[in-house]
Amino acid sequence: MRHIVVERELELRLVLSPERSVPVPARLAYRSDDPYAVHVSFHINSGFPVHWTFARDLLVEGVFRPSGHGDVRVWPAKAKGRSVVLMALSSPDGDALLEAPATRVSTWLEQTLRVVPPGSEGGQLGIDEALDQLLAQ
Repeated sequence: MRHIVVERELELRLVLSPERSVPVPARLAYRSDDPYAVHVSFHINSGFPVHWTFARDLLVEGVFRPSGHGDVRVWPAKAKGRSVVLMALSSPDGDALLEAPATRVSTWLEQTLRVVPPGSEGGQLGIDEALDQLLAQ
């Protein structure tokens, strides 16, 4: 089975206060062999990127309405008249509020949904084929 990767480089904003934010280069990645997850890498003033992985459904829903709880929360908002998606990330190392351009995130998500439509994720994992092979032995 051929696996497909959908990636997009974009600039997020790390929100430091209501008046101040700084640019953060990031990469969104989706892999058909990990169909339930999205992977986000941030390049924050260090030699190593910071990686986060969370449910694609959470990001899809968060474009339209508040979604998630705990470590990852996503919701739509307006910033300086533009539509944005806010991502609040919490870890033992600290918390971050990131702002992403809604149009670019939505376009990327649409590409991932064309690669693996909602509801068909389980078929990408090959579990049925593996189970069939196991039971045939």
